[in-house]
Amino acid sequence: MKKPNFRFLFSSALTLVLMLSVQHELHGQKPLEGKVLMAIFAHPDDEGTVAPILAKYSREGAQIHLVTVTDGRYGSNEFNNHMEGDTLVAIRREELKCSAAILGAKLRHLDYHDQLRAAEGYDGHIPQARGIIKDLNAIIEEVKPDVLITWGPDGWSNHMDHRLVGASVTQVYLSKNWEKPMSLYFCGVPSDLIENPEERMLHGLERKYLTTKVAFTDEDLDKAYLSHKCHKSQINPETTKEDLKKNWYKNSMFIYLRKFEGPKETSDTVFD
Repeated sequence: MKKPNFRFLFSSALTLVLMLSVQHELHGQKPLEGKVLMAIFAHPDDEGTVAPILAKYSREGAQIHLVTVTDGRYGSNEFNNHMEGDTLVAIRREELKCSAAILGAKLRHLDYHDQLRAAEGYDGHIPQARGIIKDLNAIIEEVKPDVLITWGPDGWSNHMDHRLVGASVTQVYLSKNWEKPMSLYFCGVPSDLIENPEERMLHGLERKYLTTKVAFTDEDLDKAYLSHKCHKSQINPETTKEDLKKNWYKNSMFIYLRKFEGPKETSDTVFD
């Protein structure tokens, strides 16, 4: 029996791999082509929470959608001479467009009132709260994302708009059996990265719950920094990329997420 020519087989296999690699490059294929990620946050500039991985997944071929719910009209601070109202709304809308373009995200900027008219009581606030759920439901039905990213109960900073938007996304996700399966993730900061005990209690998350840890590169951080710099009305112009990494990502090159996990079986008691 003739022995197989292993050198020939190896050479042929290598040639095939090289041909497939060249074909891959010629067609411009990327590993996440066909995947759709939707990030949903409250204000213009909130996308910075996960900006490095929006840049990462866009670079890897995923279609990125950014939904921003409010107009940010109350974002007054020393860097915009404590401006509020319609003029600031127009400025922040353009800043958000700049950020989304840098991150490679398709932007959907809704027109809900900053703080969702909470000061106006039930009749002011409830139509806003219910409208958000209806609009998000329609957008998710239209886009059919594979992944949703938003805030959990901590709202990152406990901001009421953050928490309500995260809860609204969760309500839409839980409201029905979606035809296309989706995964829901809440971003967060590990408690052990927060030095102040009170801050740790207010918005830290135990690492055992943050089971998704997504690494990003310097290239992705550069994009995050450039998108951050778009929000000139909100930031200190002297902020450096190193400041950003230290303050937002605690000098790590990871974004931490908690995946929503539904029950796997039914039960007749709360004491499982």
